[in-house]
Parts: sequence; structure tokens; C-alpha cells
Amino acid sequence: MKLHGYFRSSAAFRVRIALNLKGVEVEHRSHHLRKGEQRAVGYLALNPQGLVPTLEFEPGGVLTQSLAIIEWLDETHPQAPLLPSDPLARARVRAFALAISCDIHPVQNLKVLNRLRSLGVEEDAVADWAAWVNREGLEACEVMLRDQPGPFCFGSAPSLADICLVPQLSNARRFKVDVGRFPRLLMAEAAAMALPAFADAVPDQQHDRE
Repeated sequence: MKLHGYFRSSAAFRVRIALNLKGVEVEHRSHHLRKGEQRAVGYLALNPQGLVPTLEFEPGGVLTQSLAIIEWLDETHPQAPLLPSDPLARARVRAFALAISCDIHPVQNLKVLNRLRSLGVEEDAVADWAAWVNREGLEACEVMLRDQPGPFCFGSAPSLADICLVPQLSNARRFKVDVGRFPRLLMAEAAAMALPAFADAVPDQQHDRE
């Protein structure tokens, strides 16, 4: 398998965690997002959106979108499961993951921030926007976990929810959000980061880090 990503992409970060949890080895291919390498013709032939991550696998298979890749990994490598077997519990994990991957992450990613800059928005206002998106979204996520005992987001083992949470907290810190306001989220993050699968996937540990 080949994973096309970028060290600081939180979506690629999610897939790295899932691969580590499943014990699946891949060849990493880096595409520098700030230099626009994801818009190269050859890469667009793999991923028409010009986004990372993209997973290539034999024979000739290609998957895009981090959550689709992770759920495919979970179905094809069922140990250890990333979603609960109970339908209601599974839906709650997915709802939490989607709150991050659909409602927080896309609105503060590089593509959106660059569009704001191109419209003449001042850099301080761009940073304020990204911080607000993270802060508002994580406030809701904190409430979503208030009845969950932990130590992970949903119980005693990491799930798709934790895979989405850890990279987003990293983004929030980068935009100077006071994440100390989210003790339940931090408890889940601490449990996750104690595992090599999460710790080895962080941006600073990647071959293309800057």
C-alpha cells in the first residue's frame, strides 16, 4: 500500500493512526500542500479533489477521504475494531467523528484559509477565524462526551472518535486555542497518546516534517 499525505495534514494524521492501530505497513508519499504539489497532474489522476490523504492498494485500488479509508481498513483488518458492534454505540462514535471531520476540520483547513487570504482578509483575522472554528466545535465535542466514562472518547479502547479527536486538538493548539477548557477531551487525548500507534503518527515524527 501507498499512503499519499503530508506531515501536518490532520486528515492524513487520522489515517496514519488507523494504520498503526491495525499494524498495517505502507509506503509514504509526501505532497507539500503549501507548495501546491497536491494539484500536480499526476496526483489529480489519483485524487481528482487534489486533497490528501489517498491510499493506493493492490490490485490498482485507490481510496480517498480519510473516514472512508479508515472504515475500509476496519472492515478489511477487523482486529482491533475501531467501531463498536452495537448499532447505537456505533452511531454515536460516528456522530462524534463526523462533528470533527465534517464541521470543524474542513472550515479551518489550508484551502479555506488561503481563500480568505485571497479575498483580502487580514492575517490576524484569518487566524481568529480558524481559532473560532476550533473553539466552537470542540466545545460541542466536550459536551458530547460528558456522559462517557472513558478513558478514551467512548470507553476503554480507542475508536474512530479518538482517531479524529487527537489531530484536531493538535490543530487547535496551532491556532492558539486554550484547550484546557476541554478536560474530557484532554483525558481521551492523554489515553490515546500513551499508545505508540498515536504517538508515532504525530506530525513531528514524520519523514517530511519541517
